[in-house]
Order: sequence, then C-alpha cells, then structure tokens
Amino acid sequence: MKIKSINSLGSDELRGQNVLVRVDFNCPIEGGKVTDDTRIRETLPTIEYLLNQGAKPILMSHLGRPKGKRVAEMSLKPVADALKEIAKTKWGAELIFAEDCLGDEAKMALDALAKVSKGMVLLENLRFYKAEEENSIEFAKSLSVYGKLFIQDAFGTVHRAHASTEAITQFLPSYAGLLVEKELQNLGDLLSNPPRPFIAVIGGSKVSTKIEILENLVKKVDALLIGGGMTYTFLKAKDIPIGSSIVEKDYLGHAFSIMSRAQDSKTDFVLPVDHLITNEVSENGKTKVVAQNGIPDDWFGVDIGPKTISLFQDRIKNAGTIFWNGPIGVFEIAKFAKGTEAVAKAMQKTKAKTIVGGGDVISALHKFGAADSVTHVSTGGGASLEFLSGKKLPGVLPLIEE
Repeated sequence: MKIKSINSLGSDELRGQNVLVRVDFNCPIEGGKVTDDTRIRETLPTIEYLLNQGAKPILMSHLGRPKGKRVAEMSLKPVADALKEIAKTKWGAELIFAEDCLGDEAKMALDALAKVSKGMVLLENLRFYKAEEENSIEFAKSLSVYGKLFIQDAFGTVHRAHASTEAITQFLPSYAGLLVEKELQNLGDLLSNPPRPFIAVIGGSKVSTKIEILENLVKKVDALLIGGGMTYTFLKAKDIPIGSSIVEKDYLGHAFSIMSRAQDSKTDFVLPVDHLITNEVSENGKTKVVAQNGIPDDWFGVDIGPKTISLFQDRIKNAGTIFWNGPIGVFEIAKFAKGTEAVAKAMQKTKAKTIVGGGDVISALHKFGAADSVTHVSTGGGASLEFLSGKKLPGVLPLIEE
C-alpha cells in the first residue's frame, strides 16, 4: 500500500497556502488545562513541516462526545492555550483560536491569519456540529473552502467515516501527515514481513472487542499470548472452571473457533497456566495463586500467576516482533498489576521490534517506566485494531495512490 504523503509536497506547492489539517487533540483536560499533551506533541512534526515550507495550517480536531451540541467543558480553548505557547517558543509562530468552525469567528480567525507572516488557526471542536459525525457532504464542503490541500494526521480517527476524515477528501487533494504515515508504516510492517518469531500479546476484559483482530492475527503470528479478563471466556470454552471470573457467554463459540484456527494454522495459542485470584475486586480483597483449573466459586481471576509471568517473559525475550494490545490484569489496582508490569518490563528489555496500541497499555507503559523503550506506540487504539483486523479505514482509503 503506497500512501500519498506530505513528504511529496515542497515549498512550491505549500508556500503561502492555507492547508487544512485533521489532527487528534482529544486530550484530557482538568480545570481548564491540558493534563497530558501527548496527542499535541505527536502531530508537531507535521505542523513544523508545513510551517517550514511556508504554509499556514488550519487545524481541525474533536474533543470528547458533545453529541452535536456546544458544551463548554469540551471546548478546544485549553488545547489552543497549550499549542499557542509551543508555537511561540518552538517556531516563533502565532496560534489563532477560532471559537467556531463555521461562521463569523472562523472568518475573523482566517482574516487574522492572512496578516501574520508565520502562524496557524485552530478551529473549535468539530463535534459541536452534528454534521461532523453524520459525514455531511455540505459540512465538509464548507470546511474545504478554508484551504487548498487536506492533510490527514489524526490516526485515532481514520476508522471513522466523518466529515473531517472522509467527506472532506472529496473536495481537496489529500495527503497523509507524518504521524499517519508513521502509523501505517509500522502497523503495515506487522502484516507484511515482520522479523520472526512474531508474537502478539492480547489482553483486556472482553473477547467481543478483539474477535476480528484475533481472527486475523492468528494466521500471521507464531504465538498468541492471552491475558486479561478475556482469558476466562477462552477457558470456559474449554470447560475449565473459572469460578466467578468475567465471561462473555455469547462469545464462547467465537472463542472456541479462534482456538481451533490457531491449531489449524500451527500458531501457539498460549493461555495462562496459573492465576492470581481474589474474593473481591478491590484493594481489600484477599488473594491467592491457583493453577489454571483451580479457581473456586465466588473467586475472580484478576491477573496471571508467577508461572505464566515467566512463560510470557521467555516468549517476549526470544521474539523478533511483538504487538501488545490490552492489559494483562486489573492493573489499576496495585496488587493485581504484576502481570501487566512484568510484560511492560520484558518489552523494555527485549531486542525485538515492539509495537503497542490502546490507551490502557500506553498508561501501563508510562506507569511502569517502559514507554520510551517501545519501538512504536500507536496513537489510535480503535484504528490500529481495525487496521490489523484487515479492515478498510475510511480515512485512509483516499490517501492510497492508485
């Protein structure tokens, strides 16, 4: 898959031009301030590239789920404040915040941008308009008049068919930003020719949210390491006692099918051989370690046990490529976090190419001080899962060179 990249655009195409850029500034905000600017920092290379080529970026983003209404707590103003400081100190550029996407405020912001030598505009939250999530052609057309080109740099939204990700591409020449290009390259490498052995560590609470990626990866990896709450749906499908552990009864057939596919593909499907269990999923719960088939009634599996930790560590140590999505236990509670921490630390030590996706795993990596050692951290949990499931992403299709 060859992507039309911003790298193919130079100063001849960009100098003096307003360029619409879809970014993902869906940042956590408390007390009117951004508390984690990771998503802002991830798109800075694209903004910098455009500024260096003499372009003026018009940035578009969503924040939260305001459901088509103006919600003060979901304004992008705090993001604008954070980006304004970065723009000033890093590039000597001005950041102008438009308090709407269409209308007088947006027009005034664009007029102000025309008067500065180096600057950018950030439009207000796209999802204040119902037309955004409706993938409205009219809304996209109204946005398109702000720029001569469209750059897609919000990987976290490319699996959504929204006006600012899909419909907009019908009106403007469209290219991938540096972040989206990096994401597609790293995730694409997993599906094409990854260094072997290729293992996937898949956790999280529900099988139902991971069926498609498991069905796709089971044919491509050498081993699937299963952790988290989904473990117990797989064990239940094998008639192994799981006590009161979480189980999705409607997905037992799917779980059994995935294990059968693994056997047919000669993929090693690794389920925990022991568990940390508790009688209460809280800091106050009693805990003990039991073998795979030893979870009694009224007890819950909340983490992998020490034997499984060693098993996972050995697999990670000897891998050539590792993809990790989903926590291994209830890591938010310290005494149930040993499995997730062990995987994070093993990822930190391995020489393999390591790619992770999903907000919980990213939080765990930061919590255990292992984030900086990972080869690639995907900024789009849902998008990365759908891409690796083999799905066509609405925001990526227009970027593919024919």
